[in-house]
Amino acid sequence: MNQPVRRLAAALFLAFAVLILDVTYLQVVAGPRYRDDARNPRVIASRTGKERGLILSADEQILAQSVADPDDPQRFNRVYPEGELYAHLIGFSSLNFGDDGLELAYADELRSKRDLTVSDLLSALLGGDLRPKSLQLTINHGLQQVAYSALGNQRGSVVAIRPDTGEVLAMVSKPSFDPNLFLGADAIATRELLLADPSEPLANRSTNRTYPPGSTFKVIVTAAAIESGVAGPDTLLPDPVELELPGTSEVIRNYDRQTCGDGTQVTLQTAFRRSCNTVFAELGLLLGAEALTMEAETFGFNQDTPFELPVLNSFFPQPAEFSNDLPALAQSAIGQRDVRATPLEMALVAAAIANDGIIMEPSLVSHIFDAEGGAISENEPALLQRAVSPSSADIISDLMERVVASGTGTRATVPNVRVAGKTGTAETGVGPPHVWFIGFAPVEQPTIALAVLIESGGEAGENATGGSVAAPIAQEILAYWVRTNG
Repeated sequence: MNQPVRRLAAALFLAFAVLILDVTYLQVVAGPRYRDDARNPRVIASRTGKERGLILSADEQILAQSVADPDDPQRFNRVYPEGELYAHLIGFSSLNFGDDGLELAYADELRSKRDLTVSDLLSALLGGDLRPKSLQLTINHGLQQVAYSALGNQRGSVVAIRPDTGEVLAMVSKPSFDPNLFLGADAIATRELLLADPSEPLANRSTNRTYPPGSTFKVIVTAAAIESGVAGPDTLLPDPVELELPGTSEVIRNYDRQTCGDGTQVTLQTAFRRSCNTVFAELGLLLGAEALTMEAETFGFNQDTPFELPVLNSFFPQPAEFSNDLPALAQSAIGQRDVRATPLEMALVAAAIANDGIIMEPSLVSHIFDAEGGAISENEPALLQRAVSPSSADIISDLMERVVASGTGTRATVPNVRVAGKTGTAETGVGPPHVWFIGFAPVEQPTIALAVLIESGGEAGENATGGSVAAPIAQEILAYWVRTNG
């Protein structure tokens, strides 16, 4: 064989080798990714017609089910009986848009595996059950309804958690959407309208939006002061009518433009109860950047939150960012400037104080059932991290109870129930403030902790405060819970 022929043979061999490697990669390595891609209409159409398991609330309300098509009993239509109430949690399983929410997170468990794929055939040969499994959530249907109603037509979120287990009892985001509309003939047009809506109904405000936490962040600053020994409830702190920010002519004032006490000194207890910005901004400067960042992170800021749904990280700046910017440190200590938190994160902050300083992993799914209704998996409560010591948690719990008893949170009062809370009114610089309430009840043995967020002051607009707008919503939710759950 002469030299040119040998070169041609080598080139052909190399070309065939590259082709074989490419086909092997596409079939074996990349194949599953292409198969499961939401943009693959063939596979999505196949899965959409398959039966999927039930999704139930903790009190066994049906939230999602598959109904046989009357024209083709082998094909199933997915139905969401509660519509908008659970849209951001359950999500949808759609021919046009694939899966979302828990329908996506638990797609392998929920869908029927009677697809005659190689893995399904192997499972069947080994005695596996190809029928779909079902989910039971931790959500209390009655509480979810109350939270949804209490928000009214305002944009915002409610997250309620059982402090000792991390079980999510309610999670509402408004405005919402009806996932059933994603399954019909007008699904694409409906989605385009929702995407164009400036109120962002598709956004899960509970987990996928962050906001300045305002004065609710003072819970964390207080924890840093107590844990470090810098201050306690009876510690006297300066009480100026306004705090001049270091190196500037800018000042921080209290909401009412008055002093917190007599204008000379005030206790931390009074400053917390009255939510005094001047006192906490100066306390933040006294504590320093490292102490504040460390404390924020022990409560879950700057960290991933293990959860069934995607969660944006809540944010507190690193100490280096304050090295030449003490005004930013003072503003951050009152939950402003660059500090950002999700409603889920602030509910976990309240839950940590309620649970002796321990944060439990939040969870939405309590059980997975087989097709016969037998439990094959049960969620076990898991410790996420310790935020503060039990003694510090007790002190902060007392301070939060005073906020509701005689401070800025009196409109969260529930008759004959000890409620602890903290209000927040966070300036945005571009319109009305975002307003917050976080808290828990009953104080002596907490069974619920929550966060309420209302965007841009809600119906109250520029006049909104956490105490006037968010606290009454919390009151409705807490009152229902303690009335129906002892």
